[in-house]
Amino acid sequence: MNFIVVKKTFIGIFLLVILSGCVQNAAFLGPTYTMATTGNIYQAGLTYSSQKAVNQLTGKSTGENIKEILTPKENNTELRKLVKKNIEETRKKLKISNQ
Repeated sequence: MNFIVVKKTFIGIFLLVILSGCVQNAAFLGPTYTMATTGNIYQAGLTYSSQKAVNQLTGKSTGENIKEILTPKENNTELRKLVKKNIEETRKKLKISNQ
């Protein structure tokens, strides 16, 4: 059992070192898989072209964009205070005009 784990780890590290130069072509991996499994070349082409368009527009890959969206942002407390102050002033003005 332990030999199998060592063998898989060795093969994984070996493939990682050998295939590290293929990172540039990784954008073809998803569309190629789609074409191989579904046989739909149009869907594969659309997937590839949309990935390239997102990359050109944002300068980031699709994964980087998703990571940026999912990371929590810091609250802008100054903006929040300003908005809260304006809301309170507007409420005061509305109360005066309603009386």
